[in-house]
Amino acid sequence: MSFLLMRVCVSLSTCFLISVSRSSHQGPHEQRLLDHLFFKGNYSKLVRPVANESEPVEVRFGIILQQLIDVDEKNQVVNTNIWMRLTWKAYNMVWDPTDFGNVTTIRVPVNMVWVPDILMYNSASEGFDATFPTNVVISHDGSHLWVPPGMFRSTCAIDITWFPFDDQKCDLKFGAWTHDGQYLNLTADNHEGGDTSDFIRNGEWELIDVPVRRNVLQYECCPEFYIDLTFTIHIRRRTLYYGFNIILPCVLISSLSLLLFILPPDAGEKISLGTTILLSLMVFLLLVAETMPPTSDAVPLIGIYFACIMIMCSVSVCLTVVVLNLHHRSPDTHHMPSWVKHFVCGWLAWILRMERPGGSVRRRVVMQRARLNDIKLESLDEKSRSLMANVLDIDDDIRMANGSPNIMMGKVEESHAAGSMNMRFDIVCILKEIRKITTKFRREEEENDVKNEWKFAAMVIDKACFIVCILFTFGSTFAIMFSAPHLFA
Repeated sequence: MSFLLMRVCVSLSTCFLISVSRSSHQGPHEQRLLDHLFFKGNYSKLVRPVANESEPVEVRFGIILQQLIDVDEKNQVVNTNIWMRLTWKAYNMVWDPTDFGNVTTIRVPVNMVWVPDILMYNSASEGFDATFPTNVVISHDGSHLWVPPGMFRSTCAIDITWFPFDDQKCDLKFGAWTHDGQYLNLTADNHEGGDTSDFIRNGEWELIDVPVRRNVLQYECCPEFYIDLTFTIHIRRRTLYYGFNIILPCVLISSLSLLLFILPPDAGEKISLGTTILLSLMVFLLLVAETMPPTSDAVPLIGIYFACIMIMCSVSVCLTVVVLNLHHRSPDTHHMPSWVKHFVCGWLAWILRMERPGGSVRRRVVMQRARLNDIKLESLDEKSRSLMANVLDIDDDIRMANGSPNIMMGKVEESHAAGSMNMRFDIVCILKEIRKITTKFRREEEENDVKNEWKFAAMVIDKACFIVCILFTFGSTFAIMFSAPHLFA
């Protein structure tokens, strides 16, 4: 019943086409040809156009890639504009052009003739078949040409290993849906691949090639074998956008991390600078993560670079804390171990060609000052003793000059004893104060010397970390960037 209904629909559509053609400005020969093929003949679009049902229909298939619209890495979908090209022959659609006014080709709607049910197997479109039903061009020898354009949305396994220096290979798998290889032999129209002569240039991707591969597969669901043609769109990402907007700022920000070891510790901005650089790198990493699919199959190359730079910045902040700790140490809180003196201030400083500013000269000056203070103290003691002797001598002279030793003896002795005692007491007090002041100055000199030793150790570690970070930053940058398959596209 359904078959009869379809025959009636075909007959009605044919009659409608003939009536329309008769009312148009077409010639009578093409009208007779349409009537001869579709109305008077026994043509049915439900029957495969072969003389022997045991033979397959030979269908040649190709694609014309017009435009690569979008590559959605996050959803792993590719949008393309493709014209499909299908050619086959029908034994019951042959005529002699001399009998019909030398009409060699006609164009009929696709719903009037038999067409192979070719579909894209890995389609991600909602309607699955995204082609437009264009007319079929029929030649007098029975060959059919059908070029339906379509906006195809297909799945693609995005490989983000070398992002943004990556190449992507997206497969477009076409094949018959109900006709197996016994009834439809699908072959490539061009064995070199898809036609890219009219391809519209894409600003993000560069088209490398579109090869084709013919597969003969037998699925588990069905005992028959099916033939498909897989076109692989090989594209390469253009790196100018990502290099200018992501890679270059990241390299500049990572270079700023070297300022952590150049900035003086007394500035108080070393830790805040390192934290700011680390947060800036996190922002760029989030921007990259938003465009990448949430997959654990691979880590992108730029992600590895961000991870290396972030680790370097984190270690730099930790080492900066150590440097600040050493810089602000004092003898009251810490005692400098011997290994710090020998390893850091000695051996490591010698390797880095560093010398404590005024180190040996300062020590000599401090020792000379201490010796001068001791000499001054000794000379001051001698002067005080000589001063006391002079005072006693003056008292004896006064006593002898008066000539009355018996009368003045008591008064002189009393005044002499009192004066000498007061003077001795004053001199002793002065000496004690001088010793206290000298001891205080000497202690301050020693403390300053120890503090300078800690500061020098901090300077040595700071310079060592600076050299290590320079080597790590530039080494990781060149190693990761030059490991990419290509830098420019």
